[in-house]
Amino acid sequence: MQFKKKYLEQIGATIELTAFAPEGKTAEIHAILHIESKGETFLKQLQRIRQAETQLLDLEDVKGAKPVFKRYFLSDATNQRPLMPQDETCTVSYIQQPPLDGSKLAAWIYLQRGTEITSNADRLGSTVVRHNGYEHLWTMGLMIGEGSSYSQTQHLLEDYAELLEEHQMTLEDNGIRTWFFVRDVDTQYKGLVLARWENFAQHGLTPDTHYIASTGIGGNPSDPKAIIQLGSYALKGFKAEQQHYLHATSHLNRTSEYGVTFERGTLLKFGDRNHAIISGTASINNKGEVEYVGNVEMQTKRMWENVETLLAEAGMTMDDAVHLIVYLRDGADYEIVSRMFKEKFPNIPTVFTLAPVCRPTWLIEMECMAIRSAENNDFNDF
Repeated sequence: MQFKKKYLEQIGATIELTAFAPEGKTAEIHAILHIESKGETFLKQLQRIRQAETQLLDLEDVKGAKPVFKRYFLSDATNQRPLMPQDETCTVSYIQQPPLDGSKLAAWIYLQRGTEITSNADRLGSTVVRHNGYEHLWTMGLMIGEGSSYSQTQHLLEDYAELLEEHQMTLEDNGIRTWFFVRDVDTQYKGLVLARWENFAQHGLTPDTHYIASTGIGGNPSDPKAIIQLGSYALKGFKAEQQHYLHATSHLNRTSEYGVTFERGTLLKFGDRNHAIISGTASINNKGEVEYVGNVEMQTKRMWENVETLLAEAGMTMDDAVHLIVYLRDGADYEIVSRMFKEKFPNIPTVFTLAPVCRPTWLIEMECMAIRSAENNDFNDF
């Protein structure tokens, strides 16, 4: 794993990236792009982050790679999204989760080299990646501008299930990861939870089978009438034994015990590497209780411990993490939390956003993905 940080002085931007690129194998690159806040308009900041994207593609570790998906974290999605040109390079998520470094936008970009990448591959603008018999389906930014949080979630999941059928997949067999962004999560999350529970049950996803790694977090879609925004990742062409769910029961309980429906994490084994996908994780114990109410420092430490325990179950450590997305309820906690992360994880590309967690007493949540080399001879390489 290569960790790099490049400051682009001329445009006032920083590229943080990890490159997992074994010789002769598929390369995977995760990049977080930050820009300095210079008291500028959004359009000027957008121009600078676009310049940073161009320079990212010219870096030696990135040359020849193509984007699989992008996520833009915006400070005012309703007004800013219409100012952004249509991006045809891959599936894109635009979400109002203001970067806490004072800028108006930041970006997370996932790229690959050595695979067949098709953008706008279907009616929902998905990116399809094909290689070694696998088909990876990335679909971002799904939303609808009418109805309650319950009905919007129901509609989005039904439409997504139909999309999977069009790709000869199902939610139960091929769904790997979802993101649910919720406008006013304190009041609207309940509708999401109920609709997802009912929809998943219809598709064979129950406490007795399995769920899907997920993040459910506060975030405003660009359409002011949209309450829910969905992003997802599905995979076809793998054997059942290539997928394992991570539980970390010493630290965490099953989410179904308190009425929600996602897995804490998922381990995917490929011939040449393992992927660990860690869901949004907060300061919780194995009874489903919030730990350290009101103390963001202690909640951060317990959150780290939970994530590290999940990764250990996958045979990994934080040294294998390729990115960190950190969500804070209170922007005033940014200074102390960012300092803690820089001391503990100085090399991992990280973005801090303002995004309330689904329980008001949770002050912080994080998600991540990790990659480690492996020799799984029964499976095709990634």
